[in-house]
Amino acid sequence: MDPVLLARIQFGFTISFHIIFPAFTIGLAAYIATLLAIWLRTGAERYQLLARFWTKIFAVSFGMGVVSGIVLSYQFGTNWSRFSVVTGNVIGPAIGYEVLTAFFLEATFLGVLLFAWNRVPPWLLTLSAAIVAFGTATSAFWILSANSWMQTPTGHEVRDGIAYPVDWLAIIFNPSFPYRLAHMLTAAYLTTAFVVLAVGARYLVAGRHAEHGRTMLRMAVGMIAVLAPLQLFLGDQHGLNTLKHQPIKVAAMEGHWEGSHPGDFHIFAWPDEKNETNRFAISVPRGSSLILRHDPNGLFPGLKSVPPSQRPPVVPVFFAFRIMIGIGFLMIAIGLTGAFLWWRGRLFETRWYLQMVQHGWPLGFVAVLCGWITTEVGRQPWIAHGILRTADAISPVSAASVLTTLVLFVVVYGIVFSMGLYYINRLIVRGPQGHAVDAPGGAPGRPLSSAHDAAREAMQPGG
Repeated sequence: MDPVLLARIQFGFTISFHIIFPAFTIGLAAYIATLLAIWLRTGAERYQLLARFWTKIFAVSFGMGVVSGIVLSYQFGTNWSRFSVVTGNVIGPAIGYEVLTAFFLEATFLGVLLFAWNRVPPWLLTLSAAIVAFGTATSAFWILSANSWMQTPTGHEVRDGIAYPVDWLAIIFNPSFPYRLAHMLTAAYLTTAFVVLAVGARYLVAGRHAEHGRTMLRMAVGMIAVLAPLQLFLGDQHGLNTLKHQPIKVAAMEGHWEGSHPGDFHIFAWPDEKNETNRFAISVPRGSSLILRHDPNGLFPGLKSVPPSQRPPVVPVFFAFRIMIGIGFLMIAIGLTGAFLWWRGRLFETRWYLQMVQHGWPLGFVAVLCGWITTEVGRQPWIAHGILRTADAISPVSAASVLTTLVLFVVVYGIVFSMGLYYINRLIVRGPQGHAVDAPGGAPGRPLSSAHDAAREAMQPGG
């Protein structure tokens, strides 16, 4: 019944629930804009129908992301009031800019996508989708800037224990921000690509919506084959930056205790924090030194270089990092295998590949969650690195109050998440439906259904 631990669990639960929706909608908005751009250029009906189909799913995901994100703002005041006092002069404007420059933009032009089909010309529809995609990326820009400042704070001064901004450019473009932004945006695009890949494969395996399934499969495989290897490079650069600014976090990621010896890369181990060693280790000798220092004899700080009170919890950071890395290599294998099959002309007929990837839609979400666990838990015991410790950021609330709200959050979020998944699955089962709106060349078509029509279609028997 430690109120600090309960408050951390509560915030960790709500932000983990929330992050899966932006991680999906950032990439999905870009995919919808791409589909409409191709439709505008070619006039091919399948791209417009796919854009319509994915816009419905985007709307549901966007709504759940908004609902789950509102709670986080309230928690700053209810559970983390001291954090708000100390860092609010820096974090507050950054989060405010996210709302002003991104959220309003997304919400406004999403309305065009949902309700203005056949009411506006195709070029304006495509432009609206591009603006929504730009808005989601801008949202990621501001949120990651604020969070990165908590990891590597710069451009401020502390007076009487309160952080005050001095140089906003240094605050926004703090040392870890460019690496984390590139890493997160790529992760979001990969997350969406694997969902699109799974849906396309699902249609081909079931023998339904074959033309749409092939289109989705080609576009997803092409994206994954390029971005998954790129993500490996971006992750490496992000890790080197983390070693420079947060070496103890990297030591926890690697399970590295003795800084006086080269680091082995542990494929598997169980970090024993009490005895400061690793149990059951299966390791590549000097592998971590080779990765981090590009020298098998290179040294980097170990966990023992700081007192136990200055170390993050090692076990969750160690395993979350390995799950993320493992999924990353699996993504590369899936993307390159799909590209090879495509090159050989067997992508749509290779049954074992289609059956495997149709179940691969959670991979991106799991990788994103593990990445955030690595980042946020690895920052402990600091909530703002070097400025404010997590234990000192808590509000004066009782453990019972935090526990009660935590239980309520789990119940309510569980219901919302289940209903959202159910509804999205109904839309996927229903598949791309309807007729084309006015094509770029001016060919007549039926008006596209509104959000209300989408809901009615999804809930029809057999949908």
